[in-house]
Amino acid sequence: MTSISVRIPDSLKKALDLIAKETERSKSFHIQKAIEFYLKEQVDLQISLDRLNDPSDEILSLSDMRKNLGL
Repeated sequence: MTSISVRIPDSLKKALDLIAKETERSKSFHIQKAIEFYLKEQVDLQISLDRLNDPSDEILSLSDMRKNLGL
């Protein structure tokens, strides 16, 4: 594991302190989980943007999508 240092607003530190106390988990645990979630979301966002901007990607109408999903 690697240790890093970050600066956060006091309000965020208070919220982190509270959630750590309420869950009986360390602040480091919650920070790590938040970063993991953020990074996964960024990857998903980039994939979505790449697909949105890909002119060869087929565009389906809502009715076609419902048919494909059996709705």
